[in-house]
Amino acid sequence: MADDLTSGGAVLRRALRRQRGKVLAGTALLCTHQAAEALVPVAIGVIIDQAVATGDVPALLLSLVGLAVLFTVLAYAYRFGARLNYAAVETEAHAVRVEIATSALDPRGHRSGMRDGDLLAVTASDAELSALVVRVAGLCAAAVTAIVVAAVALLVVDVPLGLGVLLGVPVVVILLQRMAPLLTRRSASQQEALAATTALAVDLVTGLRVLRGIGAQHHAARQYAAASGHALDVTLRAATTKGLHLGLTTTVNGLFLAAVAGVAGWLALQGRLTIGELVAVVGLAQFVAEPVQTLGYSVQLFAMARASAGRVARILGAAPLIQPGTGGQPAPSPARLALDKVGYAGLDDVCVRVDAGEVVGVLAYDPSEAEALVALLAGQVPREDYRGTVYVDGVPAEDLDIDAVRGTVLVEQHDVALFEGTLRANLAAGATVDDTVLHAAVRAAAAQDVLEAHPHGIDRVLTERGANLSGGQRQRIGLARALAADPPVLVLHNPTTAVDAVTEALIAEGLAGARTVAGRGTVLVTNSPALLRVTHRVAVLDRGRVIAEGPHEELLASDARYREEVLR
Repeated sequence: MADDLTSGGAVLRRALRRQRGKVLAGTALLCTHQAAEALVPVAIGVIIDQAVATGDVPALLLSLVGLAVLFTVLAYAYRFGARLNYAAVETEAHAVRVEIATSALDPRGHRSGMRDGDLLAVTASDAELSALVVRVAGLCAAAVTAIVVAAVALLVVDVPLGLGVLLGVPVVVILLQRMAPLLTRRSASQQEALAATTALAVDLVTGLRVLRGIGAQHHAARQYAAASGHALDVTLRAATTKGLHLGLTTTVNGLFLAAVAGVAGWLALQGRLTIGELVAVVGLAQFVAEPVQTLGYSVQLFAMARASAGRVARILGAAPLIQPGTGGQPAPSPARLALDKVGYAGLDDVCVRVDAGEVVGVLAYDPSEAEALVALLAGQVPREDYRGTVYVDGVPAEDLDIDAVRGTVLVEQHDVALFEGTLRANLAAGATVDDTVLHAAVRAAAAQDVLEAHPHGIDRVLTERGANLSGGQRQRIGLARALAADPPVLVLHNPTTAVDAVTEALIAEGLAGARTVAGRGTVLVTNSPALLRVTHRVAVLDRGRVIAEGPHEELLASDARYREEVLR
């Protein structure tokens, strides 16, 4: 049964459950280390009373050997325990990062409401912080073990003194725990602010060329500075709270240590404690400060882990945006794609049919209607959000699984996304494609110059997002990639906005020739006259409805508004 990850607590519990092997082994070793370390002052006290005070040399030598064994145990227990503890943290963080990436890349989408920059921040930071609960478990268990061993040793030395430690430590922990909710809130606010700043930075870097083109880079810089300043303020508030918590922990520890040491000194003056017992008590009192401080530190770690786990749960627990059907690949039908009385956003009773070997143009007078149509065909709209039916090879799209739908209909968005790597890798998009097919697609997209302009040709290396290409080159490479995929139906949204008129005409001829000869269906959502000229027919959208449909030349001759929209 899949885990219900709708809350941060569920994410934390699952982390402990998934890493229980490393957690249990690491915790056992860390507890052994802390128990051995707590016994060090006890051993020294015994050596003072039994060997040093009596002048027994053999006992002293034997005691030193025992002390060496004790230090060896505590050293190696910590070494391997800490290694297992950190391995569990990193293993869990890696698993969460992979899950977030899988969720972000899920073709069904998700309802988390997070932007790309938010997802990046959660993957880079919150995944690691949420996994800290694994470390907290080990630290808390080890600290409690140390306190219990120290308290038992103190009870053996003096019962009232031991009871004082056993009763005093829980009081200290409870007092420190009172700040945990505030720490969690401050940590959550810090992570939210940092994620928002990261998201804004991603948006600004992505649109940097556009911002420079319209002269808005200074406004964008001020916007980022304001977001960064807010993140700084929130971070400083969180740091102040953590500092206050640490200061209180240190102060309370110091007072507690002073009280225990003072009582032990008074008991020694009364003759109720030997010199060795006094040394052991003072050493234990000093030692107890460390696990108490560890518990206070664990409160901070847990607060951060809980806040980050909430953000992780927002992604991993988000319901899919699309609920696909279970039907497999349907048999090809004469109408490869058909919209029957579809209504969504600004669309109203839209009917469009695309047959095999047909190039259909769609001209929307309102650009938002074109975007709504493309989103619908891309499978980005939940079934409950639109009316009518989208048919893929005669079968309603909602009855088919995603692979079946996308195996027939490929939508190439207007914003082309290229990746760091070679041109060949970008064109093939992970598939095994023959070079002949890739070069044919490049020619159809009029992108030969991109290959010829570089000595490595198709093996030319692209930087992140294809930044070493111009806007027109990126657009043509994206188009070539879509043509190389050779889907039964290809939907293109304004694929030539970044190229000149001559190149656009070449693309139109190459695109129509490649798709028609192969018997493939094509939808061109555009107002480009060069592209509309090579279509078999054009559907005109106005106020969400198809108000006209026919060959491009006929619409030019008969419809004044169409002519004005296309030829302006």
